[in-house]
Amino acid sequence: MLKKFSFSTLLLFFVCISINASHINLEPCDRICGKWRSDKKNCIVQVFKDGEDYKAKLLWFDDSDEPGKPMETRTDIKNPDANLRSRKLIGMHVLEGLVYKPKSETWENGMIYDAQTGKTWNSSASLTPEGTLKVTGYWHFKFIGRTMGFHRVQ
Repeated sequence: MLKKFSFSTLLLFFVCISINASHINLEPCDRICGKWRSDKKNCIVQVFKDGEDYKAKLLWFDDSDEPGKPMETRTDIKNPDANLRSRKLIGMHVLEGLVYKPKSETWENGMIYDAQTGKTWNSSASLTPEGTLKVTGYWHFKFIGRTMGFHRVQ
């Protein structure tokens, strides 16, 4: 016996499918766009395109280190530029300047900011066949850098 589905149920079903699969139909260069949670599950970033460059902003981070101080109130206190120490961490750009390189299918020449240390590093990014975003921060040489993995949230 077949159950009847209302038009609104079917519409909702197809909307959910299209939202979940929306990153599959992106141009190769835009596949990194979206929300990503770190492997350590301690932060979520939003990667987006700005002109020809790709950037990321911080959307959420684990603030359990200081339970009485919510993440919305935290500022960039370790920034070497005293004028930027009062800016909020939430919404702050932590990655800028990535440019897509079609031959290698990677994003290169970016800069990544580590608010925990106040340091800025060179960066690159790539996607694994399984869909993991790998972001590498390094100082001039990638082979001595540190790579973080991210999994798509949206």
